Amino acid sequence: MDKSNQQLGIAALKVVTYRTGRFLYFLLGMSFMLIIWHISSLSTDGELPGPTQTFSVFYDLVSHPFFDHGPNDKGIGNQLLSSLERVTKGFIIGSLIAIPLGLIMGSSTIGMNLLNPMVQVLRPVSPLAWFPIGLVAFQSAQTSTVFVIIITSLWPTLINTAFGVSTIPQDHKNVAKAFGFSNFKYITKVLLPFTLPHIITGLRLSVGIAWMVIVAAEMLSGGVGIGFFVWDSWNALSLEKVFSAILIIGLVGFVLDKSFKSLQTRYSYDG
Repeated sequence: MDKSNQQLGIAALKVVTYRTGRFLYFLLGMSFMLIIWHISSLSTDGELPGPTQTFSVFYDLVSHPFFDHGPNDKGIGNQLLSSLERVTKGFIIGSLIAIPLGLIMGSSTIGMNLLNPMVQVLRPVSPLAWFPIGLVAFQSAQTSTVFVIIITSLWPTLINTAFGVSTIPQDHKNVAKAFGFSNFKYITKVLLPFTLPHIITGLRLSVGIAWMVIVAAEMLSGGVGIGFFVWDSWNALSLEKVFSAILIIGLVGFVLDKSFKSLQTRYSYDG
């Protein structure tokens, strides 16, 4: 019993040491970024706001995030929720398109030969190039923004899904045949479990792209959203608000990435 308790104590100490080390590295990295930011501000004779001025404005923004004084005067919380709503819609629709197509591409030579050229041609297209197409198709700037998210966020999930399916070991397939698995049972017991880590990796990359693209798309679409807030703040010559929005965008992106990373860790082969 004493030996078991000792082992548990050592394991707990290792976990605490590891997390403390990660936190210290995080603080060191953030401190380094703030120092560079401060030096850059001094080198521009105050034209570029430093951390102190920015954090003062940042505090004002997050202290009252949900006010609504009209179409062009909304709190940062309302702007953020609007962007997250569009990203969620586009990401979900894009994923619902990407995963089935990836399964087809990875499991069928015909599907790969048919779809891969289209993927390789469309994937490098700049996100903003899709915005005029969306305007013509949907006659709505807000719907066009969701359309841009759909088109640009589906590629990582599609490619990773196809890769996962195509790398299923032949032994797995032979065992499924030997036990007489139906197509449905093969998909649910072999294909999806093996491919799931790859799908989650694709989803993690896709949500990051979706969150990056929303800022640029909302600068074009206007109205409401974190991207529009950045552009409106720039037009008002409020760089403190621009930097504050950048910090918020980065923090939200960090949370989204960590959320999918936890899923990735949970469903990875290493457990």
